[in-house]
Amino acid sequence: MKVYPENIKKYNAELIKLGRLLKRLSFLRLFIFLFSGVIIIYLFSSDLITPVYFVFPLAIVGFGAAINYHEKIAYQKKHTAFLKRINEAEILREKCSLEEFDNGVRFMDHDHPYTSDLDIFGQHSVFQLVNRTTTESGMILLSQWLSQPAPASELKERQKAIKELSEKLEWRQDFEAIGMYFQNKKSDYKKLLEWLGAPAGLLRYRRVLKAVAIILPVLLLFSVYFFYANLDSENAIFYLVPIIGFFLINIMILRKVHPQAEYISETSTRNLETTRGYHALIKKVESETFSSKKLSELQAILSHGNYSAYKEIKKLCRLMEFSQQKPVKNQPIGGNGLYPLLNSFFLLDIHLVINTEKWKSKNKAFLKFWADVVSEFEVINSFAGFCYSNPSYNFPEITEKNNYVHFDSLGHPLLISDERICNDFQSEGQGDVVMITGSNMAGKSTFLRAVGVNIVLALAGAPCCSKNAEISTLKLFSSMRTEDNLKRGISSFYAELSRIEKMLQLIETNNNVVFLLDEMFKGTNSQDRHRGGFSFINQVNKLKTSGIIATHDIELAKLAGNKNLVTNYSFNSEIKDGSMIFNYELQPGICSDFNASVLMEKSGIRILPNI
Repeated sequence: MKVYPENIKKYNAELIKLGRLLKRLSFLRLFIFLFSGVIIIYLFSSDLITPVYFVFPLAIVGFGAAINYHEKIAYQKKHTAFLKRINEAEILREKCSLEEFDNGVRFMDHDHPYTSDLDIFGQHSVFQLVNRTTTESGMILLSQWLSQPAPASELKERQKAIKELSEKLEWRQDFEAIGMYFQNKKSDYKKLLEWLGAPAGLLRYRRVLKAVAIILPVLLLFSVYFFYANLDSENAIFYLVPIIGFFLINIMILRKVHPQAEYISETSTRNLETTRGYHALIKKVESETFSSKKLSELQAILSHGNYSAYKEIKKLCRLMEFSQQKPVKNQPIGGNGLYPLLNSFFLLDIHLVINTEKWKSKNKAFLKFWADVVSEFEVINSFAGFCYSNPSYNFPEITEKNNYVHFDSLGHPLLISDERICNDFQSEGQGDVVMITGSNMAGKSTFLRAVGVNIVLALAGAPCCSKNAEISTLKLFSSMRTEDNLKRGISSFYAELSRIEKMLQLIETNNNVVFLLDEMFKGTNSQDRHRGGFSFINQVNKLKTSGIIATHDIELAKLAGNKNLVTNYSFNSEIKDGSMIFNYELQPGICSDFNASVLMEKSGIRILPNI
C-alpha cells in the first residue's frame, strides 16, 4: 500500500526536524544555566543582594521551562519514531517477512484442537501477522480470540467494530505508538491483578494510623525545635530524651508496616510502566468518538458521571511513583537515599500503605474491567490493521446452518499475495466429507491450512483471505502434525490415534464440528492404513460432522467415492523437460498423475523400471 511508504517519508522528515530542535533546546538549557550562574555570581560579588531574590527565581523558572519543553519534544520525537516503526512493520507484513515479530509461542498448546497444525502461533504464524498489541493482557486476549470461536451475535458486533476502526488509520497508529512507549517486558499482568486483589491489612485502622502519622512527626519536630532552642542551656541533654523516644516509637511503628510498604514498592517497580501504559491508552480511548455498538459500550465502561478510569489510574500511577522513592532490599539500584531519614521522621510508609490500600479498596473491582477494555481495543485494533492492510479480504457472512463453509477465491494469508494461488471451496453441511488427493508438493497440506486459518479468522471476527465467504459458528479440529514423543514413550502412530480419538469425542458432544486430516494412519502398514482409513470415513459419514481429508491413497479415494462417502478433489502436476510444474489449482476428481518416482530420482535413487 502506498500510504505506508508515504508515512515513513513524512516521519523521517519530522524526526530530522525534531532532532534539530532538541539540539537547540539543549544549547538553550546550557545557556540559561551558565548565564544565570554568571549573573548571580556577579550580583553577589558586587554586594547586590536584593536583585538576587528576583534573578534566582526567574532563573529556576526559565531553566525548568526549558527542561519541560525539551522533555515534551523528546517525547514527540520518540512517538514519531514509533509511528515510523509501525509503518515499516506494516510493509514487512505485506511481504510476509514476519521474523522480527513476537511469535506468541508461549501461547502454543500441542493438545489444542487446531492451533499447532495451522501455524496460529510460532514462527511465520497468524499471531505474527495480526498482532499489533502492546500490553501483556492484550496479547493474552488476542491469543484467546484466535483459539476460541465466538458466538454468532458477538462475531457480528466484532466485524462492525473492526470495520469502523480500520478506517481510523491515524487514530489506530497513534494508539499503538502510545502503547509502545510503555511496553514493559518485566511486567507480570497476573501478579499485578493478584496484588490489587490482595486483602487490605491496615485499612481498617486508617483513622488511628493517619492520626499517629500526623501527631508523632509534629511532636518529634517540636522536640527537635526545643532541643535546638536550648542548645546553650546546661539542661540541653534532657531535651534530647524526647527526640530519642519519639524516634524509637517511629521506628517501631515503621517495622510493623515495612512488609506492606516494601511489597508496594516492589510491585510498583515491576508494573509502573504497565500501569502508565493503561493510563495513556485509556486517555486515548476516552477522547475518541465511536459509532459501533461494541466500541461505544467498551468506551462507556471507562467513564460514567464523574467517575473516570483515566483519573483513577492517574492516582495509582502517582502512588507507584512515590513508592519508588523507597529503597528495596531486592533492588540495590534505585530509590531515594533521603527516603529512610525522612521516613523515620514523617512516617511516610504509613501514608503510602494507607493511600494505596484506600485506592485498591475503591477500584480493585474495576481495574480488571479497565484492563480488559484496553486489551479488547488492542485486539480490535490489531484486526483493524490487518483488515486495512488487506483491502481484498472480506468479512464472512455468519450463517445459522450447521457445518456450512463456503469460500470464493480462498487463499492462505501467510503467503505473499503475488505468489498466492486461490481456490473455491464449499462444504454444505453435516456428512459432507471432501477427500483431496494429489502428488507430492502439489499443495494439499497448504490448502487444508488455508481453509483452517480462514475459518479461525472468520470465527475471531476478522476478514478472510477470500473474495466472498459464508460460514457457520462451528468447532474446528485438525490432525496434521502428529509427532512421536520419546520422553513419554509415544509413537507418531499412537499420537495420531490419540488426536483422532479426541476428535471423535468432540463430534459426539457437538453438532457442528469441521475436521481437517492430513494423511491418515501414515505410521502403520499399507493394508491396515487402507482398512482403517475406509472404516473411519464410513464412521464419520454417519455422524453430524463434515471435513477434509488429504491423502496419497488413490485406492482409498476411489473406494470411498464409489460408495458415495466422500466428494473427491485433487491437485495435479505435470512434468515438462524433466521439471515438475504445479498449478496449485483444486480440481474435481481423483489425482491423475504421480511424481514421487521423479522426486526420488532427483534425490539420487535409481528407480527400477520393472518391479
